Amino acid sequence: MPTMPLHDQVEALLAAADAGTLPIVAAGDPVLRRPAEPVDGQLDDALLDRLVEVMRRTMHAAPGVGLAAPQIGVALRLAVLEDAATVTEEVRAARGRVPLPFRVLVNPSYEAVDGGRRVAFYEGCLSVPGYQAVVARHERVRLRALDERGRAVDEEVGGWPARIVQHETDHLDGTLYLDRAELRSLSSTQTQAAVERWAQPTPRLAAAELGFPLPESG
Repeated sequence: MPTMPLHDQVEALLAAADAGTLPIVAAGDPVLRRPAEPVDGQLDDALLDRLVEVMRRTMHAAPGVGLAAPQIGVALRLAVLEDAATVTEEVRAARGRVPLPFRVLVNPSYEAVDGGRRVAFYEGCLSVPGYQAVVARHERVRLRALDERGRAVDEEVGGWPARIVQHETDHLDGTLYLDRAELRSLSSTQTQAAVERWAQPTPRLAAAELGFPLPESG
C-alpha cells in the first residue's frame, strides 16, 4: 500500500484534532522507536504553524513540559517545550528547575559540556503513563537546532531545561527515557501515596531503599 505523503498525513491528523488536541501515542507504537525524519520543507509554513499549535495545546492538556512530534504520530524531528516550574524553592535548588518559556525545536541535537557531568532525578513520560524512574542525564548540554522560522539555535542549557531538551531530542532518535533509566527505581504514579513516597528533591533515599547506584557527581 502506498505511503501517504507526510504533508497529507499531517493535514489529515490535524483535521481530526478534537478541541485542538491529539491523543498521545503510547509506548509500543513503532513510531516511537524509529528515528524521525529531519524537517526539510515537507510542510509549508502555515501547516507547520498549525502542527506546532496543536502540539502546544496537547502538551498543555496532558499536562507535560515537552512533546515530540512522534508522540502524536508524526515522524518529524520537531518538539515543543515549556515549563512553568511551579515547584518549591528546595526542589528548584536541587534540580535546577527554572521556568522555560515556550519554544519550538526543529532538527535538534545536543552534546554534553562541562566534562559530561551527570545528575540523576526521577523522570516520567507522557508516552509511558503511570510510571516514573530515575535517569542520569548531562547536567549541561550544548543545544543545536532551528526554531520554527528556520533561525539557528546554538546555546548551552543547564538544569531541568537541559533534561527536557535531552528527553525530547531522544524521542526524535527513537529512544524512550526507560532506555536510559535505572530500572530498579521504576515506581508507580497510580496513587498519590506512591508519588509522595519518592517526592524528595533528589532520589538519594530511593537509591538507598531500592538498591540502585547514583552518579558519583550527582
